[in-house]
Amino acid sequence: MRQLVSSLIAKLVIFLIVLGTPIGALAAYELASFKDKFTLEEIIPGADRLGPEEGSPPAAAAYRGDDVVGYVFLNSAMVNATGYSGKPIHVVIGMDAEGVITGAKMVKHSEPIVLVGIPVSKINAIIENYKDLDIIAMHKGDGDKHDVDIVSGATVTVMIIDDTIIRSAIKVARSRSIGGLKPDISTGPQEVVSIKDVPAQTENWQTMIGDGSVRRLTLSVGEISSAFERAGKLVAAGKTETDDPEDQFIDLYTALVAIPSVARSLLGEQEYKNLRNNLNPGESAIVMAGNGLYSFKGSGYVRGGIFDRFQLIQGDISVRFRDRHHKRLGDFSAEGSPKFKDVDLFITPADSGFDPAKPWRIQLLVQRAVGPIKKEFITFDLGYIPPEKYIERKMVDATPEPGSVGDDANETAATGYRETPLWMKIWMSKIPEIGILVLALGFLTIVFFSQDWLVQHPILTDRIRLGFLTFTVVWIGFYQQAQLSVVNVLTFGGSLINGFSWNFFLMEPLIFILWGAVAASLLFWGRGVYCGWLCPFGALQELLNRVAKYMKIPQVIVPWWLHERAWPVKYIVFLGLFGVSLYSFELAEELAEIEPFKTSIVLTFLRTWPYVAYAVILLIIGLFIERFFCRYLCPLGGALGIPGRMRMNDWLRRHKECGSPCHRCAKECMVQAIHPNGQINPNECMQCLHCQTLYYDSHRCPPVIQKRLKRERRAALSTSSISATDKGNPVP
Repeated sequence: MRQLVSSLIAKLVIFLIVLGTPIGALAAYELASFKDKFTLEEIIPGADRLGPEEGSPPAAAAYRGDDVVGYVFLNSAMVNATGYSGKPIHVVIGMDAEGVITGAKMVKHSEPIVLVGIPVSKINAIIENYKDLDIIAMHKGDGDKHDVDIVSGATVTVMIIDDTIIRSAIKVARSRSIGGLKPDISTGPQEVVSIKDVPAQTENWQTMIGDGSVRRLTLSVGEISSAFERAGKLVAAGKTETDDPEDQFIDLYTALVAIPSVARSLLGEQEYKNLRNNLNPGESAIVMAGNGLYSFKGSGYVRGGIFDRFQLIQGDISVRFRDRHHKRLGDFSAEGSPKFKDVDLFITPADSGFDPAKPWRIQLLVQRAVGPIKKEFITFDLGYIPPEKYIERKMVDATPEPGSVGDDANETAATGYRETPLWMKIWMSKIPEIGILVLALGFLTIVFFSQDWLVQHPILTDRIRLGFLTFTVVWIGFYQQAQLSVVNVLTFGGSLINGFSWNFFLMEPLIFILWGAVAASLLFWGRGVYCGWLCPFGALQELLNRVAKYMKIPQVIVPWWLHERAWPVKYIVFLGLFGVSLYSFELAEELAEIEPFKTSIVLTFLRTWPYVAYAVILLIIGLFIERFFCRYLCPLGGALGIPGRMRMNDWLRRHKECGSPCHRCAKECMVQAIHPNGQINPNECMQCLHCQTLYYDSHRCPPVIQKRLKRERRAALSTSSISATDKGNPVP
């Protein structure tokens, strides 16, 4: 049964990864989208009105009377503000006409640690400290060094906010010639990306969905209503297209057919040749297809007009398509592709500045009539990242010839905000912590590779384990907040589907190193190295249970029939969270509160009472049932248990008598990972090494006791024989 369940779980995970495509989220890259989230007095004190958002990069002028006293702008509208969640952290920023920040406010985010962990007030307090920061002086090196205040447990979020506030402010200052800054000029080695020039291959529909060659945005009527409601457009929220909120509003797909293999697969051989022969230099092409109540093309489209329901956005450029850029197509040619109401090919103009090798997005404009001639609008994004297998990268020297640029280019090259990657700055700031963690992991590696020797010294083994668990709880957990979570797994899974980037994961050095250690340990020992030694909450449970045993608190032995039916629950919980994350990552983050890690470890129980009560109840149960949460509920344990079955070796030794007739190890296993037949379940084993100390113990392990007694009898007989010979008596 165990093998069947594990096999089904593994197959279901693969199925979800291949088929799952998350819905798009409300696109909010315009300042106007957040006008109800801040006041002008908060951002630029003393200003009495705000002009329209305009220019490149976009910013709104703030006025006092007729005088421009500064600019208000959104960080995510001009720089990559993607956080650890894989979604932008939106901050509205104000800057005066001298280049001094006058105020800033976070207006939207999806960061897991802030959603369900760190109080948002702490993040807001950090952002408030940017007031009076002289961007011009700092950028030129004339001002005081800018130090970032890090909120413990939210390093990534704070560093990204800092980076984007500074970089977006510099962009606005350059574009408006504030403080003598001039438009930016790239210098030094630059990475150039392009579409690989390789023969076109054909792929089926499911493969292209799975590898990101085709991207999808699906929205229901209810989701559209919710989006209007969040935007404060309550009348539009009530003007539903149908009575059933589950009805499909739109199911939208897009793909880059500038990639030969994608074009040949979707368009078919003849249409692929037509496209290749008719594209002019500098032009590119995408396809869009859709089903549902809402058409991305729009019913008002006429010959010679503009497709007004969507636009292509890449960085600072946007492309709206006209009739001459468009061709209506039939069904896709890829094997397994569904039928669509609309399938259309769009050509990007040569002068648009569109680069097919770089990420882009389709911004869909959704409208609802709220009166005879009045409509409300809201936008959604469908992002596209060209699959890495079709991309070619190379470095080129973009340094201009001497004398071709001014001193400002040198100033730009000298600033750390352009030269040093953000993740690298974070790693450099944590060198001592990284060193301690690497040493601890090195020590633990030695413990496991020398376990056959170590477990023959049970007292030493126990002292090492007790000390390491204490280190895990105190230093890794409470001090560094480096508690891994199933949210990390969901983020990783989402990044594989939406376009993988190492930058998201390099932002937290200790978390990244721990995940590297987990990946390596899964290959050698399975799930138990992390769950049994490196998980702060797991270590906390075990230490408290040791205290309970010392105080003679009775321990509950879960009947085997119930235990083997309860341990699969954690796998079901993990798969449920993974499935929800494909639909809504924010909802999955909230449901991941089944893990009490943030409450107990990251926030040290400084949280509202329901969360604290839940964590405390689990710890209390753990006093009676050792590692209760780890055994039955932990979704992270479930996630690690699935790949843990691929371990290369079975390091845990067994006697032939284990399970028949001896059950000593099974009865003493703290998580009941040993089956009645004596087999150790690697998915459940915590690698505590207790069964291995018993394996060699000549006073506790029955098979070894028997061997010892036989040796002692032989020795006694041998001694008796020698004694009799010495006395001259015959040996009986």
